[in-house]
This record gives sequence, C-alpha cells and structure tokens, in this order.
Amino acid sequence: MNLLIDRLRTRTAAFIHDVLTIPVSWLLAYWLRFNLDHIPPEFINGALQSLPWVLLIQSAIYWLFGLYRGVWRFASLPDLVRITKAALVGTAVIVFALFIVNRSALVPRSVPVLYFGLQLLLLASPRLLYRWLKDHRLTLSAGQRVLIIGAGRAGEMLARDLLRDSQRAYIPLGFVDDKLHRQGSEVHGIPIVGTTAEIPAISTRLGIDLLMLAIPSATARDMRRLVEICEHTGLPFRTVPALHNVMREPIHLSQLRPVSIEDLLGREQITLDWVALQRGLAERNILITGAGGSIGAELVHQLAAITSARLILVDNSEFNLYRIALELAEKHPDLQFERHLLDITDAPAVTALFQNERPALVFHAAAYKHVPLLQNQLRAAVRNNVIGTRLVAEAAIASGCERFVLISTDKAVNPTNVMGATKRVAEAICQLYDGQRDCRFITVRFGNVLGSAGSVVPRFQQQIAQGGPVTVTHPDIERFFMTIPEACQLIMQAAVIGEGGEIFVLDMGEPIKIRYLAEQMIRLAGREPGSEIAIEYVGLRSGEKLYEELFYATETLVATRHSKIRVARRGAGLSNHAIAQGLNALHVAANAADTAAMRAAFDLLEIHVPDNAPAPRA
Repeated sequence: MNLLIDRLRTRTAAFIHDVLTIPVSWLLAYWLRFNLDHIPPEFINGALQSLPWVLLIQSAIYWLFGLYRGVWRFASLPDLVRITKAALVGTAVIVFALFIVNRSALVPRSVPVLYFGLQLLLLASPRLLYRWLKDHRLTLSAGQRVLIIGAGRAGEMLARDLLRDSQRAYIPLGFVDDKLHRQGSEVHGIPIVGTTAEIPAISTRLGIDLLMLAIPSATARDMRRLVEICEHTGLPFRTVPALHNVMREPIHLSQLRPVSIEDLLGREQITLDWVALQRGLAERNILITGAGGSIGAELVHQLAAITSARLILVDNSEFNLYRIALELAEKHPDLQFERHLLDITDAPAVTALFQNERPALVFHAAAYKHVPLLQNQLRAAVRNNVIGTRLVAEAAIASGCERFVLISTDKAVNPTNVMGATKRVAEAICQLYDGQRDCRFITVRFGNVLGSAGSVVPRFQQQIAQGGPVTVTHPDIERFFMTIPEACQLIMQAAVIGEGGEIFVLDMGEPIKIRYLAEQMIRLAGREPGSEIAIEYVGLRSGEKLYEELFYATETLVATRHSKIRVARRGAGLSNHAIAQGLNALHVAANAADTAAMRAAFDLLEIHVPDNAPAPRA
C-alpha cells in the first residue's frame, strides 16, 4: 500500500507540474508574439477564452503519450523524444480544435509555433536540471552506485536499509525486474528501470559500481542466468541470503554476501513434513556417528534446531568432536547432548556406549570416503566402512534401538573403487539386519555434497587462491551435487517415513560437469578461466568413473510421499545366509590383514573390488 501511495504521489506531482506549464506557455506565447510589450485587450480575451480547450487537450495528450512512465531522476533522450511528440501532437490538435470552435479567431499564426517551443523548454528543462542536480549530489558522495536486481519483498527491504544508512556507503539508483506489471513503478522513490536482460546497458548508462541480487527465491537455473549477465558487466555483485533465511528475519545490508557455488548448483527450497519430523524425532535419544564430519555436523545442527531430542555425538577425531560440541553450546545452550571420543571399530567401546545411552535412533555417518586415497588402503576401508558399520548395527539391535539410518553414496552402485565397494557391503549389512528385534534399518543413498571436507570445491578454492592451475580429471566427467543442508533435511525425512529395509535414493537433479564447476568458481573469484586461471585436465584417477549412478539396473525406483525421495526396490539378490557368510569371511580376513582373502570375501558378496589401476576413460 505504501509503495502504491508513493507511486501515485510522485506521478501526481509530475502531472500537476506539466499542467501548470500549459497556461504559462500559452499566455507567454502571446506576449512573445507582441514583442514582450502591451497585448491588445481583444487578444488577451481571446487567449483566455481558448485556454480551457488548450488545457483539456494538452493535458490529455501528455497522459496518452506516457510522460509519467519515465522518472525525472533518470530523464534521458527517450524522454525528450516523448516530450517532443506530445507537444507537437498537442499543438496540432489544439489548432484544429480552435479552428472548429471559432475559426481560430484572435489566435495569431505565430502563437502555436511559440507555444510548441515553450512547451519543450518548460517540460524538458526541469527534468534535465533535476537529473543533473541528483547526479551532481551523488557524484560528490563517497557511496557506490548500486543497481538492485529484483523489486520484490527482498529488494524492497534491501533498498529501505540502504536508504536508512547514515553513511550513504551505497546509493541505490534503480531496480531491474522481469515482472511486466512492475515496470515504470518506483520502490521507496527508486525507479524500476528495466528487465534483467538490460542489466549491462543500464549499468553503463547509470554508471553503476555494484550489483545487488535480491531474489532469494531464484532457482539454481535462474541464478546461473543472472550471474552470467552480471559477469558480462565486469562489475562486482552480491546476493541476499536464501529464501528460508529471508522468511525468518528481514533483509539487512550486513547480510549481503558474494554469490557462492551453492547458489548456482543448489535447487529450490525443500518442503519438509515438519509434523512427522517432530513426532518421529522429538523426546528421543539420537546417536550420530561421525558427528564432527561434514554430513554428521550438519545433521547435528538441524536436529538441534527442530527437535527437543537428546543428542549423542560420536567421532574418532578429537578436534572435530571438540568443534561441534563448542558450536552446540554456543548456538543451542539448552540442548542436552553427550560427546564420545570413540572409534567405531572398537567393539567393547561401541557395545558399552549403546548399553549406557540406549539410543532410539542412530544416524550412521561415520565412514572413510576419499576415493583415490582408499584405493590402496583396502584393510582400513574395510575396517571402518564395513566392520565399523556391522559393530554399530549389532550394538543398536542389542540395545533396543528403533531405527538405524545408514548414510550411503552413489559410488556404492556398480562400484569401481574400494570406497564404493565397502559402502555397498554396508548397504548389505542393513539388508541383513533389518527387522531383528524390531529395529528398522534404513539406507539413504545420494551423490556428492558441495563443500564437504576433502571434496572438489575446497580443493578448487585452494587452487584458485594460489593462482591456479585448477586441475580437472577429464573434460566430460560429471557428478551429482547437493548442498549439505539439503541432503541432511532429506536424510531426516527418510528416517521418519521409512518402514525398514528400504534404500532411499535422494533426487539429485541433473548431473553437473566438473569442468563447469571449475569455470564458475574461477569467475566467482573475479578471475577469467583460461586467461587468468588455467584449467588443466590430468586424467581419471584410480577407481574413478566418468559418470556416477544412483541405482542399479535391477532396482526399480518407486515414489514416496515426499517428492524428493524415492525407494530403490531390489530384484532377487543374495540370501541373508550368503551375506552373513561373506561378512564373516571379510571380518576374519581384515583382522588377519590378508588382502587376497578380503578380495575373495568381496567375491562371495558378488561385489568386485578393482585393483589400483585407473578406470577406463570412456
């Protein structure tokens, strides 16, 4: 409502100004006709008698020609052309109308010409003078000239905060917005000057120093398009927080941040069944293994934010456990939590932990995950990812746990590396133990998460900071990506909707080429890929595939009640007896550090463990 009132007030003031110029121009034209001397009474009377017709016709022409779509602050050549057309057409219509009314009696032939010229002068001069004064004042200011992209709620809040800044560090000169009904409007006196496609031209015309993206609801595809347009301007740009943050609190200048790779690869905001989450997670003892890792830590934070559960944090890294406990104490001082520095392959410690804590729900996020590193570390991978998972699962069953959620990976599908093979066995463990003593085992399988420790994003960031080159294994390699918060939200949702025995596959969207990821990260760092930061292709690493998969050909994906979560229904597979036999053989071989026996045990599980040779390039 306030925006509408401001808009009407601004246009009304401009219209009143222009209407007042009509009698001034008309009467002044008569005075000039008589050389600024005495005007004969009969001509004065004729001028006054004609004036109502002149006012009615000319003001209607002004409105029809859209003189009030433009904004005085940005008066330019198109506005001058529009004024000229309106004055010319208005003069012609007036001459014609007066000829019809009174045969143009007492209207000297030079008066319409003089009237036209005076209209141009009185309409254009104040607009151009106003713009010059504004530009001159802003030029003297130390503030940066800003173009705000998006004139919605977030843009309005941002503009309001900029205008309230007593330091005037940023001067908002205009908005761009793609909604047609907003074009020509104003927000807090700041005009909407065009669409996003016009950003480069508008930035040049207005002398913009900084672009501010204020579209928190934009999808990743929209963000990629907007960032590409912004990059073409060569100007720095910033963005507001994501939509779910905007809904919780107003936008402030301090919240502006550089565009991140998560903005370009993330997707639309997830809708969760909060009632089911609260019912399934509240007032429970919840144990999280790997609680200090990337996924584990985000799970801990999200559980702390939405439930009144008591959290049990388990990690074998002293620093990671200390850090997550410190963060919880600062952000959630009323939260009940325990921390345990523990190796999940330590059977007596795991058993004692579960007997003492009696968790109702387990999120098993602890795992070794670095593909090239684990290629020649078979025993370490087996002990942590397989034996550790088995020990935690058996302790959960013995202690009366209700649900066990395994965090799996797309690399467990047709594995070509040690890490994927061990995670595939971990999935088999959940299949084997599901339903024992009423403990439901649920597997959640998804692809890469952006920004996790040891992943491609931190590595690229380090290489860019060092001036390059950025190393990519293959021009065509691609991966599924998901933000860590998104993955954890869907993991929690899967935990409460699972009946037991399912492998939930998260909707990862379209795969992203790693080459594109590298190029965008270089651009977001203010550099140009190729010319300023080189990209080098170093070849696929051992165990690496060009394309990852989220499910087997023998699995059928079935929809669940959440649009982003599907269930992979398996066809005929190994019997529980065969799985148990293979696990026992793997356990014995790992304890004996017998690599050949470990590989043989994987064969019993019908899982091929590749050697340390590079994966094929096609």
